[in-house]
Amino acid sequence: MKRRILGGTGISVSEFALGAMMFGAIGNKDHDESVRIIHRALDAGINFIDTADIYSAGESEEIVGKALKGRRDDVVLATKAHGSMGPDANHGGNSRRWLVREVENSLRRLGTDHIDLYQIHRPDPATDIDETLSALTDLVRAGKVRAVGSSTFPAEQIVEAQWVSERRGHVRFRTEQPPYSILARGVEAAVLPTTLKYGMGVLTWGPLSAGWLSGRYTQAADIDLTGSGRAAAERHKFDLSLPENERKLRTVGELAKLAEEAGLPLPHLAIGFVLAHPAVTSVIIGPRTMEHLDGLLAGAGAVLSEDVLDRIDEIVPPGTDLNAADSYYVPPALSDKALRRR
Repeated sequence: MKRRILGGTGISVSEFALGAMMFGAIGNKDHDESVRIIHRALDAGINFIDTADIYSAGESEEIVGKALKGRRDDVVLATKAHGSMGPDANHGGNSRRWLVREVENSLRRLGTDHIDLYQIHRPDPATDIDETLSALTDLVRAGKVRAVGSSTFPAEQIVEAQWVSERRGHVRFRTEQPPYSILARGVEAAVLPTTLKYGMGVLTWGPLSAGWLSGRYTQAADIDLTGSGRAAAERHKFDLSLPENERKLRTVGELAKLAEEAGLPLPHLAIGFVLAHPAVTSVIIGPRTMEHLDGLLAGAGAVLSEDVLDRIDEIVPPGTDLNAADSYYVPPALSDKALRRR
């Protein structure tokens, strides 16, 4: 497993990061099996684990904590805060009040005394970024956090955060964690160039685009909107009555042919594409089972030729999101009509 330096921090991380979202109630409910999957990833050379407080309401962090007993010093551990963790409006967001409290909860669940990378999961329009960065600075100085980052921030808010850090003397976001795949290339337009400008590390998520690039969906009959799977849970990303999803299905067919010509499984083509971007440090893989993990690990080290990358650009032009919903962040000014009307 190749290593890269994370955003000028001097921290060496594997090109694959293990995403822990699927460990717990929303994915693999078997804690022992989840621990074995984590150990298998570590044994394969992955040293970077990413989770979040909101994943299965803290259960994912607890599982990761169990798995890292006796191995903590060899792992770069990342988690996130922002999402709602309770019925009270103050049990979430990016306020000092919440972050100072929630970091302690994450430390307890993870069974550690420090977090290597503490990320703000989404922007919070109700909280001044100066307030958030001030709190994160204190957490770094207290030794509870080593570095801080953002996740799914638009380019303009990444720039604002960097400016505020410089002006106010706060620690700055060293990383950004955006969604990025062949089918969701919108971040290439501004987010990834911005991270390069500021020397930030990038750990991307969703390289298989919610399973579209897993090889599972090759024809309309493969998509079940009535069952208990992901397609039913996220209908807006799979419903073929929507033109953008019908285009996805056609595009996946073209990419599958390209992968076959290149001698690669489609998931390996998808991950190789993400790692080819000069801004990307690590790609987060999020297996639910050991079989999923082994299939993804088999693609480690896959390098796409210039010709293959050019063909991908022809199939999905740079900067294109085939479905706008795959950006996973809608600015409040668009989602809340009260912000657009007097």
